[in-house]
Formats: sequence, C-alpha cells, structure tokens
Amino acid sequence: MTRTVTLPFWLLLLILLFAGVTFLSHFLFPSVRWFVRQRTERVVARLNRRLKRPIEPFKLARRFDMIQRLIYDPLVLRAVAEDARGNGIPESVAFERARDFAREIVPAFSATLYFGFGTRLARWLSRSLYRIRLSEIDMAALDRLPPEAAVVFVMNHRSNMDYVLVTWLVSPSGALSYAVGEWARVWPLSGMIRMMGAYFIRRRDRGALYRRVLARYVQLATAGGVTQAIFPEGRLSVDGRMGEPRLGLLSYIMDGTAERDRDVVFVPVGINYDRVIEDRFLIRAHVTGVRRFRPPLAEVLGGLGTHLWQRLTFRFRGFGTAKVALGHPLSLTEFLARSPNVSPEALAADLMARVAEAVPVVPVALVARHLLDGQARSADALEALVRADLVALAARGAVLPKRGASRIVADALGLLEERGVITRGPEGVARHAAERDLFAYYAGSVAHLFESAA
Repeated sequence: MTRTVTLPFWLLLLILLFAGVTFLSHFLFPSVRWFVRQRTERVVARLNRRLKRPIEPFKLARRFDMIQRLIYDPLVLRAVAEDARGNGIPESVAFERARDFAREIVPAFSATLYFGFGTRLARWLSRSLYRIRLSEIDMAALDRLPPEAAVVFVMNHRSNMDYVLVTWLVSPSGALSYAVGEWARVWPLSGMIRMMGAYFIRRRDRGALYRRVLARYVQLATAGGVTQAIFPEGRLSVDGRMGEPRLGLLSYIMDGTAERDRDVVFVPVGINYDRVIEDRFLIRAHVTGVRRFRPPLAEVLGGLGTHLWQRLTFRFRGFGTAKVALGHPLSLTEFLARSPNVSPEALAADLMARVAEAVPVVPVALVARHLLDGQARSADALEALVRADLVALAARGAVLPKRGASRIVADALGLLEERGVITRGPEGVARHAAERDLFAYYAGSVAHLFESAA
C-alpha cells in the first residue's frame, strides 16, 4: 500500500483532469446552480409583488425540463412516428430531429436579465431616439383584463424597434415572450434573446414535425398563462401598409382551446413612427422584390457613425414621435361562443381589423400623404389639409396626435427637411422627385384609415 507507483506524466494529467471534472460536476456545479436558483427565486418573488401580472411558473421552469416535457409530449411523439414512417428513417433519428427543434425553440428566461437590464435598456433606447408620451397610452386597460387569462398582444410590424418599445411599455404589467424570426438566430444575439424569454420561429420550414413541435410549445405556454406578443404579418412591412396575416400561431392557440382551463385574451396593439430607422432598407426590399435583404456593412457603419457624430455635436434632435395604442381586447372564449366552428382566418381577420383601428396617426404620415403627388404646397395649404384630415379621422375614432394642425405640419416638415427629402421654393414645399417611394411608405401607414373612412 505504501509502494511508489511510477506513471507517465500524460497519464497523471489525464487522471487529474477526470478528477477535476468529477468534482465540478458532482459538487461545485450543483452548489452553484442551487445558489443561483435561490437568488433567482428571491428576485422573482420581489418582482411578482409589484407586477400586475405575475410571472407564471411555466416561464420560470428550467429550460432542460421544458425541452424534456415538450419532446415527450404524446402529440410530439406521434408526429415523430409519422415523420419516421414518411421519410423511411428510424424513429430514433426522427426523435433527435424533434429534440433539435425543441432546443431551438424553447427560451431560457432570466428575470434578472429581463427586468434588471433588458427593460432599462429598452427604456433608454426608446427615449433617446423618439418622443414618447406615456400619458396618451391607456395602460390601465391591461389591469382590467381577467388576471387568470393568458394575454396575447397582437401587433402590426413597422420596425425592429417594435420589440424594444413594447417591452418597455408593458414591463410594469409583466414579462413578454416574443415570437422571433430567423434574423435573430445568430450568436451571441440568440442567447440573449432566449434569456429575454423569446422563442424562435423558422418562417421557411414547412415540415410537419417542426410545425408540431412549435405548435405544442405555443399551446403549452398559452395553457401555462405566459404573456406573449406576436406579429401576425410575420415580417416587417416594406411598403408601409399592414400585410396579410399568417395563421400559424393563431391556429396553434385556437387548436389548444379544448385542453386549456383559462381564457385567452388578445390585445390589439397599433404602432407607428415619424421615422422608421431601417426605412431605406425596407423600401429597397419593396422596390427590388428581394425580401431577404442584407444591408451592406459599410452603409450600416456609415449611418451609425453619422448618428454618433450628431450626438457628440449635440445636433441630434430625435426621430420624432413613436406612438403605441391599445385596441379593444378580444376574448377567445367569447369569440368561439358566438360561432364554435369559426376558422383561424375569421379570428385573424377580426384581430387585424382591431389592430388597424389602433394604428396611431403621426405627423410625418399626415404630411407625407399630401406631398406624395409631387406638387408644391404652402404651409398654410398643408395646415388646411391636415386640419380636414383630423376632423375626418376624429369622427371615426382614430388615435390622433394631441397637437394642432399648425404644430403637426411644422414638426413633420422639420423632420423631413432635416433628412433632406423636401425642397422649399416660392410656391411652397415639395418632395424631392427621387423620394416618391419614401413618401409612399410613410403615407401608407395611415392609408387604411382614410380608405375605410371613405
């Protein structure tokens, strides 16, 4: 027992390595996980005391446990068997595919990151870029929703700032879980987005197995009371107008109605901006027809450099108004009670109509529609046209600016002139000839309000 044993140095290193890994996995890691878990539970308990809609246990479940629950769901296992038979592959291979899909979809929510960093960053970024009037948003309407219901915010998609803006505005009520597209599946952005509670969606994947895994996650999250935010259009608007809804997520929520004990309340949200940060890229995608555009790195860095220089020289005056408005909520239980055999198309049409009604009117959109034809108009003429628009829109209950016509015109022309897209002459103000698509983009954001009024 006391004899000396001679070992090669490489073998000694290997033994020490295995011993270290064993110590970490059996002693240190569990202790660290327990410590972090205890701190997280205390943070969540404090948050739930001040949130209007406390964070549900489903959202706080460990990611590994949620993945296991998802892939062993009976409907997912049935889809695995069907996928194996349909593709002539072993069920073990199809099961691994389902596991990969689940790992890709399931978030890893961190309450500390969401409320300690995410919402603060969202508030700072929103206020540093736009003028936002919280008093004009009826956030008290959220407090009047049934506390036991699962809330789903249904929004139009104008900009990637939509995520930032709504995350901040809703943060006093609860944590949002977004359905995020493929654009965010890049490292390290993907990890942070998962920790913010978002789940990823493959827009181009139409496989039955993937759809079943995604559907079951959405149904389990909804049954668990997770507050979600979805963009039925599925993509950013490239012409300024609201697009046709995609039925995937809405149909998944409807299909899970029978197994839920709670109601689902859809809250329509309308969003509009005086200036969309990525408007040039979106308009280019519309003109060229290439939806999967990739902005040139030099162009992005150039725009960022110009913005930083304006801030350093105190010449940045903001991008104008960013406005959010809540529409009339829709209870899924009441909707189905009116017509039990209603289709997802009917639900989508109802929700999109409510979202369209809630889209706010902002100054640049009002002025852009009267400069779209290329004719020069004086400031007085624009004020008269805008004043008539306000009267017509007020009659149908549109969400209007609190400013008068003269202030609206002055603010809009100031923003457009700063961008160098209008000219002033003896006959008045006119758009640059090359900027028709830009003016059509902003006029399109409120075009539906005037079309329905007519």
